Amino acid sequence: MRIVFIGDIVGRPGRLMVGKYLKKIRERYKIDFVIANYENVSHGFGMTQKNCKEIMGYGIDAMTGGNHSWDKREIFEIFDSYPIVRPINYPNSSPGRGVLEVQVLDKRVAIISVLGHYTMPMVDNPFIKIDETVTELRADGIKHIIVDIHAEATSEKLAMLHILKDRVSALFGTHTHVGTDDLVVADGCCYVTDVGLTGCRDQVIGMDKKIPIKRFMTGLGGHFDIPKECQEIFQFVWFELDEEGRTTIAEKIKIYDNGEMVISRGRVEKY
Repeated sequence: MRIVFIGDIVGRPGRLMVGKYLKKIRERYKIDFVIANYENVSHGFGMTQKNCKEIMGYGIDAMTGGNHSWDKREIFEIFDSYPIVRPINYPNSSPGRGVLEVQVLDKRVAIISVLGHYTMPMVDNPFIKIDETVTELRADGIKHIIVDIHAEATSEKLAMLHILKDRVSALFGTHTHVGTDDLVVADGCCYVTDVGLTGCRDQVIGMDKKIPIKRFMTGLGGHFDIPKECQEIFQFVWFELDEEGRTTIAEKIKIYDNGEMVISRGRVEKY
């Protein structure tokens, strides 16, 4: 089973890069399923139903959320209509679901989104919540489990790797928009601290650089915006799972807007 995980898709530039390259990636690597983080899909904040239909039409099969999951109010109406999840550690009374179960090549696959603590909204303890959830899924016979940890702190992501590595197939960090170079297959678990954004690479975390610079130089804020023109990048990880849900191979790929590809192979290690 071969799966692609795409980090934060940021605005129209990110959507267009997915539309331009994902079909080719699916064909080249014989991909069976594609997961992406949706929380910045619509102009950098949340996701509209229109944009949800758009990017799923490019070949995305399921999507995970984050702290901006709720920024577009219409998201409340589409949780039950599309294969999307919001972070599992929001209160049970929140709309949507934190776990999505799908069938891939006759295997039960669980997709989970979880929100970190540092700088994030007030939610349940992510470590306890994910530990309980994974224990329940394993008890139900599900071995193929993929987790998106949407967190600011690298320490939270690394700690979660050590908590979950023997029980989940893959753990992908999102949220910072800055890709890290620590892709590893640790005891059969695919892990990277942050996949990195898909969108504008020459700005500040995918947003027009003017407002972030103004904030840093003057202390005055403003509305973050997506630039109309920028240099773009598409970042993702593809990985292969065996019958027991363990990762056997993983690669992190960056595609630039001129078609150039940079490929990094995840080192297989014992932790």
